[in-house]
Amino acid sequence: MTGHYYSKTPDVQSDPKHWDYTLKGSVFRFKTDNGVFSKGDVDFGSRLLIETFDKSEEIGDGTIVDVGCGYGPIGLAMAKYLPDRTVHMVDVNERAIALAKENAERNQITNVQIYESDGLENVKAEQVAYILTNPPIRAGKDVVHKIYEQSYHLLIDGGELWVVIQKKQGAPSSIDKLTTLFSEVETVDKKKGYFIIRAKK
Repeated sequence: MTGHYYSKTPDVQSDPKHWDYTLKGSVFRFKTDNGVFSKGDVDFGSRLLIETFDKSEEIGDGTIVDVGCGYGPIGLAMAKYLPDRTVHMVDVNERAIALAKENAERNQITNVQIYESDGLENVKAEQVAYILTNPPIRAGKDVVHKIYEQSYHLLIDGGELWVVIQKKQGAPSSIDKLTTLFSEVETVDKKKGYFIIRAKK
């Protein structure tokens, strides 16, 4: 089955849609399509993560990585919000990567690098200060926990991983896993069953 949003090459027929959305005070014009996550709207979890995220004054300069970027709402919102930072946006889904590149261009956002990566395997960023993810829950717990492990190794000391995950989709087990890796793990916000978790290295 290759119709899932976490497939490398979704086999569902293309049917592009365009719509506008406001994130962190900026209006974006998005193009989405079949075969990518939450094609009809910026999903509630991603919106909550974007609006809740705040950079720490303790962390100096550093790159931001959006893992599982889809068509780009989290990474592009971060790039607009923090124009002095470079944001690396990665996804395993080739259609999602193409859309994210189009959406960066459409919204005139240039401080991004968008490319294919299975989790964080191909991430080219150095001095990573923040990693944000709405992880691919349907790909399975092993995949999600691997992203947590890769994040720990990629982050600078003091760097932070921000995760949005629903309670019913494994927030408690995610917290347990993150606690084995990171020195500080905090639930920053909870709304409608979604947890925003911040893990500091």
